[in-house]
Amino acid sequence: MSPEIIERAEPFYFPGGKVGCVLVHGFTGTPFEMRSLGEFLRDKGHTILGVRLAGHATNLEAMIRTRYPDWLASVEDGYHLLHSHCEKVFLMGLSMGGVLSLTQAARLPVDGVAAMSTPYFFPVEWAGNNPWLLRLASPILRTQAKGEGNWFTPELAEDHISYERNPVRPAYELTQLLEVMRSELANIQAPALVIQSRDDDYVLEHNAEPLFASIGSRDKQLVWTDRASHVITRDGDTSRVFEPIAEFLQAHT
Repeated sequence: MSPEIIERAEPFYFPGGKVGCVLVHGFTGTPFEMRSLGEFLRDKGHTILGVRLAGHATNLEAMIRTRYPDWLASVEDGYHLLHSHCEKVFLMGLSMGGVLSLTQAARLPVDGVAAMSTPYFFPVEWAGNNPWLLRLASPILRTQAKGEGNWFTPELAEDHISYERNPVRPAYELTQLLEVMRSELANIQAPALVIQSRDDDYVLEHNAEPLFASIGSRDKQLVWTDRASHVITRDGDTSRVFEPIAEFLQAHT
């Protein structure tokens, strides 16, 4: 029997108009962290699908068994589901969800892509430089404690839904996914939006400019915000994230 999905962490679908948005959550996260953005865009008249990445929103053992192609497949499935109902489809991701969205934007005929709090480098420098150590350690050190995030709205941190520990083998998979993304960013021709908080203490601000510069599209925009932690779809003044996304959609539909 497949593992049950964590309560309030289910994928979601909001039917609307002919513009569709696939929302992609981050590493160890759940569709819940994208739901407020989904509701905002639904109210603008768009069709919204919040996907659940393979191995997420269930239990850590399920995630440990997944590999980065499984996560890419989850996003591709979401694209095709919306493409059958909508005239235009945009991919929008947070953190690793941004990595997945950008990678698939290089491969699929999307109408635009938005990446929020998205790493260009692996967040832990020693592991990014020596990913083989993660793979070597993973059979013994299956999970690792997470650091405490710096949320500007603490009550939202208490309500956040994600795995309480980081799985080590999937962390290795993320290092490989980042290599794939970096090699394919130049192939992106669709309009692109990158949003980064200067106060993100996980994906630091120095990631945004090389990420943005590497995107091949001539139609691209980099938006900065502050006083928001890594999960900028929930923390801080979310209007500074949501409004640029709405404007991006309006400009390209």
